Amino acid sequence: MAHEYDVVIIGGGTGGYVAAIRASQLGLKTAIVEKEALGGTCLHKGCIPSKALLWSAQVFSTVKQSEDFGVETENAILNFKKVQQRKTGIVDRLYKGVQHLMKKGKIDVYDGFGRILGPSIFSPLPGTVSVEMTDGSENEMLVPKNVIIATGSRTKSLPGLDIDGTYIITSDEALEMEQLPRSMIIIGGGVIGIEWASMLADFGVEVAILEYAEQLLPSEDQEVSKELERLFKKKKINVVTRAKVQPDTFMKDGGFAKISAEVDGRLKEFTGEKILVAVGRNPNSDNLGLQNTDIELDNGFIKVNEYYQTKESHIYAIGDVIGGLQLAHAASHEGIKAAEHIAGEDPSPIIYDHVPRCIYSTPEIAGVGLTEDEAKEKGFKVKTGKFSFQAIGKALIFGETDGFVKIVSDEDTNDILGVHMIGPNVTDLISEAGLARVLDATAWEISQTIHPHPSLGEVMGEAALAVDGRAIHI
Repeated sequence: MAHEYDVVIIGGGTGGYVAAIRASQLGLKTAIVEKEALGGTCLHKGCIPSKALLWSAQVFSTVKQSEDFGVETENAILNFKKVQQRKTGIVDRLYKGVQHLMKKGKIDVYDGFGRILGPSIFSPLPGTVSVEMTDGSENEMLVPKNVIIATGSRTKSLPGLDIDGTYIITSDEALEMEQLPRSMIIIGGGVIGIEWASMLADFGVEVAILEYAEQLLPSEDQEVSKELERLFKKKKINVVTRAKVQPDTFMKDGGFAKISAEVDGRLKEFTGEKILVAVGRNPNSDNLGLQNTDIELDNGFIKVNEYYQTKESHIYAIGDVIGGLQLAHAASHEGIKAAEHIAGEDPSPIIYDHVPRCIYSTPEIAGVGLTEDEAKEKGFKVKTGKFSFQAIGKALIFGETDGFVKIVSDEDTNDILGVHMIGPNVTDLISEAGLARVLDATAWEISQTIHPHPSLGEVMGEAALAVDGRAIHI
């Protein structure tokens, strides 16, 4: 039996289920096909569980320094089993919340793997979705007027370096570790590698991080990256940049993993109990039946227009599977835009320079818009303002004074081009900068916003004043 819908969404991750909710709000009969669990990678294997572990690591690190706050403790003990239990409890609670939202929105959920069929007895257009049900029952046929592909991405490894789940792991396996290793080699200094390096170091694990580029977080502002490297070295993390890992040198030796990397023309060996590979993610675009359509791919990523339509105008794609920023909050908004476009509304396209980027390490890192180098490459004449947390009273109260906020402005128009932060709670502070970008604000306008005292937010006002050399507390 075929079931007809206005919209069928393949993939129930953050982008998919948010798109389903918005479609339902707009009066569209909606279904989701999900092969594992609603919430997808973000809820079960990424954003939420990793941040739960990161917070436990930060609490443990703070407790060990509690004497600095006048709180004397002795022999703080890490119970990693309870850390994992807490993480699982948070995920379970949010998972139940997503399930409730599907029921509230009267959204049908099919537990299975969806594939797109070509023209058939069900429809003259490609887009009928055949669902291979998880429980082994007969395939369900869904006949939608529109499809949204939201299948996300998966971890990837280096060619020649196979993931074995014991010595060589990805973030998927790392999240399920029952006990911490004494040492870890992390290949990749992007967002995932940085978060795991910070977390493990705060848990007391010996960490080496190998990054191929000249700086950690190659896409972030250079000054932020330099500050991060300084603070990581302060945590005793072995930071190695310009490291070309040689997969064929991997070997097991007495319960340890060994691998070599070419660093500044010399081969250097690294040893750890495990190797965590954090070199990016691959799109889940294979085995979806795309060959039955005219949908175009670019290195596995689905090509879309500004409204997330593929070459088949009734089939849309959002989230990691289309590439771009590969952020959960970006996927959610892409899903909303796609649903609104399907409903006949006229949504304004997302301006990706307005989307904040966050890294939940200690220290936290956040940015929005162009880095100083990017602005100069685009031909802008820039002026910058930078203000350190060392002069912010609330940061001193928190005992977290490392880091700064940097504002990049257009010297000709005074418009803010980008804001870059490293320090305490900057993943929350970045929202003010995001709003400033949306409103095309100037640094002067931010400086005229009265920031409460004492608050970490004062750093934004001071950085804005610093753009024109008017910072007060420096």
